Amino acid sequence: MGALLGAILYQYALKDYAFRNLLFWTQLIYGLSGMLDLILVSRLNLKFGIPDYFFVVIVESIAKMTNRLKWMPMLVLSSKLCPSGIEGTFFALLMSIDNVGLLSASWGGGFVLHMLRITRTKFDNIWLAILIRNILRIAPLWLLFLVPRADRSSSILPCKSMNSEVAIDPSDTKNVELVSLVHSVDGK
Repeated sequence: MGALLGAILYQYALKDYAFRNLLFWTQLIYGLSGMLDLILVSRLNLKFGIPDYFFVVIVESIAKMTNRLKWMPMLVLSSKLCPSGIEGTFFALLMSIDNVGLLSASWGGGFVLHMLRITRTKFDNIWLAILIRNILRIAPLWLLFLVPRADRSSSILPCKSMNSEVAIDPSDTKNVELVSLVHSVDGK
């Protein structure tokens, strides 16, 4: 539900904002929303009268929503930066980079848990692990200078590369599924 709400929120309220501003605020909210886990670990939710299962559902929904809000502008921006004809390869590259990031984050998280001596039965330093995780969630903000200052309606690629067309020889049909279909077969 959180991911669906994030996609709807982006579509109807946030899609016209500049990419850099949107990425800044979503990444910041993503890092700060992780601090809600400290409330669960310190058991403050019970003092406020919120049961654990309800609090976990709310926190997870917020995390999914902010994660979706973080990804939507990246996908729109990457679709604007992608040259014509290699959209599938470009998307596969983005997903590969995301999967490498997730894998390295899980290995790094395991290393942090090992260094803090957090086990299945010993949770003394779990608050510190949560704090480190949330600081690392905010760390990518210093890379935002790499994102162009553009909104959804502006053109990012030069006009020459956006208007490039792939000529298709009608006699060569054996590999036509690998070619971007810009012209019809009858040449119109």
